[in-house]
Amino acid sequence: MPALTPPPPPPAPPTTFPLGAAALAQNPDAARLQRLQRLRRAAQVGFFILFLVAPALNLLRFDLHDTQLWLLGRPWHLGIDAFLRHQASATDAALGIVLRGILPALALVVAFLAIAYKFGRLYCGWLCPHFSLVETLNDLLHRACGKFSLWDAAPTPRGDRTPQRRWWPLFFISCLAFGFTWAITLLSYLLPPAEVWGNLLAGTSTPNQARFLVIGTAVFTAEFLFARHLFCRFGCAVGLFQSLAWMANPRGLVVAFDRSRARDCRDCATPQSPAGAACDQVCPMRLKPRNIKRLMFSCVQCGQCLTACDSSNTARDQAPSLEWHIGLDAVRETLKQRQHDKG
Repeated sequence: MPALTPPPPPPAPPTTFPLGAAALAQNPDAARLQRLQRLRRAAQVGFFILFLVAPALNLLRFDLHDTQLWLLGRPWHLGIDAFLRHQASATDAALGIVLRGILPALALVVAFLAIAYKFGRLYCGWLCPHFSLVETLNDLLHRACGKFSLWDAAPTPRGDRTPQRRWWPLFFISCLAFGFTWAITLLSYLLPPAEVWGNLLAGTSTPNQARFLVIGTAVFTAEFLFARHLFCRFGCAVGLFQSLAWMANPRGLVVAFDRSRARDCRDCATPQSPAGAACDQVCPMRLKPRNIKRLMFSCVQCGQCLTACDSSNTARDQAPSLEWHIGLDAVRETLKQRQHDKG
């Protein structure tokens, strides 16, 4: 009787998955996610430039010299000056404060929180100038030492990138340059930009201006070096209130994970993240995107985890296990999470 030979083992899954033009053409979802990332970066760059030039164009700043708010190129008056000059009644002054001060500010806050209630920290991931610097510094640090934070326990592999020490000087210089940029930009929101920059270039900055620039540069540089992720996750009030509004809405946009396919994540990889669990490797907030919503409190909805998941599964002719869900689908995802926790 002839000996039975065991069937050959299945081929090992590839460890890198090129996602070229042909793959994108065959997978419209992958192409859409790639376009979404390009759109997000363009929005970040545009808002970053707007943040820097807004004081110089009087789009938004508060002049401490004249105690005057400038908005969209014009001084914003509440009517108090007219009341002090006896040109308006107390009723007119009160109406001016309510109609031109309290109500616009309240409407802005409500609109901002309404967006966060439905979409989460969308501002952080798509517009925030600070977060765009966090992503830039993450990349520079990874080129220098293979880590995205100085506090990471081990390097994170990314494609064929080999950490090179020559990137260290650029990383430190960038932290210092961004720290100074932040300090002088914030000062220009409080004082006329022409005065701030003119005094700086002429070496005639006032003692208060010089102290603000030196202390501000030191604080922001240290934050960029050591605590940029911690600040975004726990120290930023704008991000915190967005997260609180989002957590209160079970229908809010979430990254949903198909837990029935958890085994597939063991060999999940992309050229950028060949070590497996590609979504974990690309998250700029250092989160685990497959976690439940309450553990994704500081998710910025950047979508990079979805792009990595789709890239990996496309190469294996599989659907992605991570998707954005909103509305009733988000509620179902929350119920699944609770059932999974109980099980």
